[in-house]
Amino acid sequence: MNSAAETIQELTDKEQWLEAFPIMNQLRTELTQKTYLELLEEMRKDGYSLYALYKDNRIVSLAGLSWRVNFYNKRHVFIYDLVTDTAYRSSGFGEKLLSYIHNWAKENGAEYVALESGIQRDKAHRFYEEKLDYDKWCYSFRKTL
Repeated sequence: MNSAAETIQELTDKEQWLEAFPIMNQLRTELTQKTYLELLEEMRKDGYSLYALYKDNRIVSLAGLSWRVNFYNKRHVFIYDLVTDTAYRSSGFGEKLLSYIHNWAKENGAEYVALESGIQRDKAHRFYEEKLDYDKWCYSFRKTL
């Protein structure tokens, strides 16, 4: 990133993950810190990476993603988690972080960046479609076992 006051980096150690937890918890409210760390360790074995946008040395936005390959999206980056701290929403930080990921993914051979968003998140859907030119192209389903 250009601004000295804003940087984006991958979070790779426990200290950074703990710093990110309060923001991730705003999106994944059911997580405890313990469960968050346990799941994060397991997810990282499957290729999950967590990126943070810092403003003035404080995390303001997070994106959790991994590389995937399938028949319909080919080689792509899938974003599992995207959240901006409530105190910084509507300030452009989510857009900056996603733009960074789009550029990084393209430079590394991705054909798409894909994500899912909860049915109830109308504002997020407008953000993806109107600001970032995402296509709404499928429904995602799950069954509790």
